[in-house]
Amino acid sequence: MDLEHLEKWIGRSETYVERIASFPSNALALTLNRDDPLYTDETALPPLWHWMHFLQLFKLSDAGYDGHAALGGFLPQVPLPRRMWAGSRLNFHAPMLIGRELTKVSTIKSVKAKTGRSGQLVFVTVGHQFFDGETLGIDEEHDIVYREAAKPDRPLPAPPPVPDNWDFAREIDPDPVLLFRYSALTFNGHRIHYDQPFCVNSEGYEGLVVHGPLLATLLLDLLRREKPDRAVTGFEFRAVSTIYETQRFSLHGAAREDGRTYHLWARRQDGALAMDAKATTE
Repeated sequence: MDLEHLEKWIGRSETYVERIASFPSNALALTLNRDDPLYTDETALPPLWHWMHFLQLFKLSDAGYDGHAALGGFLPQVPLPRRMWAGSRLNFHAPMLIGRELTKVSTIKSVKAKTGRSGQLVFVTVGHQFFDGETLGIDEEHDIVYREAAKPDRPLPAPPPVPDNWDFAREIDPDPVLLFRYSALTFNGHRIHYDQPFCVNSEGYEGLVVHGPLLATLLLDLLRREKPDRAVTGFEFRAVSTIYETQRFSLHGAAREDGRTYHLWARRQDGALAMDAKATTE
């Protein structure tokens, strides 16, 4: 692994401008079984729904074996085949309004290598800032992990303990239609979310993989349902273990003592912690 070569990507930046359409929000609201009023121009995007915009578009012929865009371009050319969303940290400063022309500025912030139980890992952190004119709406850090190919005899780490007390919870049945619709709305061609034979035979998974950003979106959706009067100002999450469409899972939330912060997490059917998150509100 030539880490010095990969570090040359640090500081690279790209800018996108997009008029925010209403269709993705209306489609996601229905996908999440929400009863929201129709999303129209000047409606604010709910937290994390900006992930359906400023999408990386590429020709089908430019896709890699797994459906992702082939290596190269803006992201460093990490010579490891598996790429996953490991976590994010976001601050929400001002509303992002449908119908407005917004700007996204992305910058490679760091490239780090380490060795884990599954082998060699490379973590790439990308900063994203979203502007309405000169007004900063969202400031985000996105962690991407690159991993070696799956090994049949790879050791499975013991999952961390799951909290046993919560203030509110919801159970989710992650059927393939949910995964397909979220993939379509985010232009995500990664085959682990819709190609079951590929998941099992090529990647060594137990079934279709539930998207990390979908889990994060569901966690904040849970908070919106339970605390509709609270405005989210900050959110961070970390993917811990994989959830498959063959398993029901549950979302949980607990208020911290300050009354502004909520611990949120996703629990697998077998009791393992799948995602750990924190939301700050006002």
